[in-house]
Amino acid sequence: MRLSLRFVIPLALALAALAYAVRPLVDRLTDRWFIRDLDLRSTLIVNAIDGPLSMFVSAGNPAPVRQYFERIARDERLYAIGLCIRPSSQLIASSSMPAAINCAETGRFAKAGGSVISTGPGPLLVSVVPVPAIGAEAQLILLHDMSFMTRRSEETQRYLFYLFVGLAFVVSVITVVIAQLSWRGWIAGLRAIVRGEMTHGLPARAPDELQPIANDLRALIRDLEAEHRFRDEEQLAWNPETLREILHRELKDEQVIVVSNREPFIHVRQGDSIAVQRPASGLVTAVEPIMRACSGTWIAHGSGSADKDVVDSRDRIGVPMESPAYTLRRVWLTREQENGYYYGFANEGLWPLCHIAHVRPTFRASDWEAYRDVNQKFANAVISESQGSDPIILIQDYHFALLPRMIREKLPEATIITFWHIPWPNPEAFGICPWRDQLLDGLLGSSILGFHTQFHCNNFMDTVDRFVEARVDRETFTVSHREQQTSVKRYPISIAWPPDHELVEKPIDECRSEVRARHGLPQNHLLGVGVDRLDYTKGIEERFRAVELMLEKHPEWIGKFTFIQIAAPTRASIEDYQTYEQKVRSLVTRINSRFAEGVHPAIILLVQHHEPVQVYEYYRAAELCFVSSLHDGMNLVAKEFVASRDDDAGVLILSQFTGAARELPESLIVNPYNAEQCASALNVALTMPRAWQRTRMQIMRSLIREFNVFRWAGRMLIDAAMIRRRGKVLGRSEVADDLSSESRLSSASFG
Repeated sequence: MRLSLRFVIPLALALAALAYAVRPLVDRLTDRWFIRDLDLRSTLIVNAIDGPLSMFVSAGNPAPVRQYFERIARDERLYAIGLCIRPSSQLIASSSMPAAINCAETGRFAKAGGSVISTGPGPLLVSVVPVPAIGAEAQLILLHDMSFMTRRSEETQRYLFYLFVGLAFVVSVITVVIAQLSWRGWIAGLRAIVRGEMTHGLPARAPDELQPIANDLRALIRDLEAEHRFRDEEQLAWNPETLREILHRELKDEQVIVVSNREPFIHVRQGDSIAVQRPASGLVTAVEPIMRACSGTWIAHGSGSADKDVVDSRDRIGVPMESPAYTLRRVWLTREQENGYYYGFANEGLWPLCHIAHVRPTFRASDWEAYRDVNQKFANAVISESQGSDPIILIQDYHFALLPRMIREKLPEATIITFWHIPWPNPEAFGICPWRDQLLDGLLGSSILGFHTQFHCNNFMDTVDRFVEARVDRETFTVSHREQQTSVKRYPISIAWPPDHELVEKPIDECRSEVRARHGLPQNHLLGVGVDRLDYTKGIEERFRAVELMLEKHPEWIGKFTFIQIAAPTRASIEDYQTYEQKVRSLVTRINSRFAEGVHPAIILLVQHHEPVQVYEYYRAAELCFVSSLHDGMNLVAKEFVASRDDDAGVLILSQFTGAARELPESLIVNPYNAEQCASALNVALTMPRAWQRTRMQIMRSLIREFNVFRWAGRMLIDAAMIRRRGKVLGRSEVADDLSSESRLSSASFG
């Protein structure tokens, strides 16, 4: 009943407000009706008295006329009556006629068609009616008492009020009856929808008549949850301290485990000593600062020649070695497992399949078996490292598509976030894979599945819809499969901000001087730089052909411009990569031979590993950076180049097929397959005024400062915290729809 009154009282107040609002309209209509009736009454009076009146007037004595008017004025509604034979004559009237009324003014009153004056006991209506029986100019003036109209108006308003009160009562009773009959069923249905209770293995869905209410309730829940977040993420200055504070407040005492194929530090044997290398990997660049912030455990393949020599009995080592901040747990693979899982299925199969880079994917049953076995080995490592039944697990990249489901079967309460760092292709392309169903089922063991761009999220949803028996909700971007929901979300990855001090401590001028001296180039020589793994998806051939065409069309740059390509060796045991390296080397030799008259080479190719400090030195020394990926998830080289240029100089040329192109439109966006366009962009970059460079670079640096890797990680961890908090409040079986409301938050706002 109390809940019903919440509807009744506002309804009654609304009707009362309506009654008050229409009151002036009723008054105006009532006045108009009464005035029209009084004017008609004036005409009837004149028609009734014009005979006797003409007799009195013809006698020439005004006294009988006045007496006659006195008798007529006794009517309760007729206040006074008078006669004007001509406009210039004296008014013959009853004693109650106001002094302000005279024959000279009759024209004004007659023209107005009935005027209201305030002279007398109250408002009076003045009506002027011609009397042809007495004379052509004769007019009778009648003053009607309008006080009765006020009484009638008050009575009308009172009746109107009673009408609306009665209407409110009737509607309220109907509302109470309907509410009492329907409320329990509605509440039960909406609770099931909002809390995500399952029906036949799928989340409950509101009936059509309840769908608007359900949507409004979900929106309200989202708003309330957003208000109760640790802090509004738009207001945060994202840095390692912010991330640690979020972990402390939102995930206090929660265990965070990262799983990736590539390890953040590699120990290699160099003679009698052991050296530590940082791999050239965008994944490591992005994830390593997160682990420093959360002090968790990173599980990775131990691939270094001295990796086994430095770990403890449980295959662990604290890293970074100079000041350990987190634990690195290494997993050992046999040569056969590495060849089948990594070089075979992952990089000869999934890599070209997802990048659609004109290299045919190769799928072998033996590779698939190795891939499955290695995923199980990593799952066992995760389970052994878990300190409880519900750790937070961040799985990185396409090497572990089966891992989420394997972990879910052993740790059903774990919060599993899988991030797919490479593009996700369209359903037609992904359908080529013979084990597509198993891969999709594995990924759908995740609580959250992240991609760089919304385009990749859309492709994944289309793929699941095509090949998996699951409920795909495109409004909330969730997939319901095997009694569990997976939220598909966009998390654009980035880099740490500000860059490590050691990366940018060497002054720009010193970097420029040393790089040019290292390669025997004059100090005023112009440089372009490219930094990639030697991979066919990076568009290195297309980049070199663009340099060749630019020198051909603009020969003034021959001998004055050199493009330096840092190409880290990768996957050298795969035939396609061996062939690609040979093609790249041959292309460089041909181009340099063609422009040999320039003294200084057109292209310098450095196929060797470079430490991050060395890479940043080249970034800071160059006039431009060229990223020409044929297909890429994000490409962090573009963001690293921008972050390195604290002098606000330099130009970024960026392929339209990278995720970074959607975030850095101030760069020169090109189609790497269009050599003419790329050559033109190179020339524009070399001739761009410093003021233009500064404006573009400042905008891009501002974006990367705000949307950095700590924000990327923080959003995922906050989402994980939300899932866990709901799970504890509602119970694990009732969290099926938890991510539905989360998936609508932002992500547009982000990056």
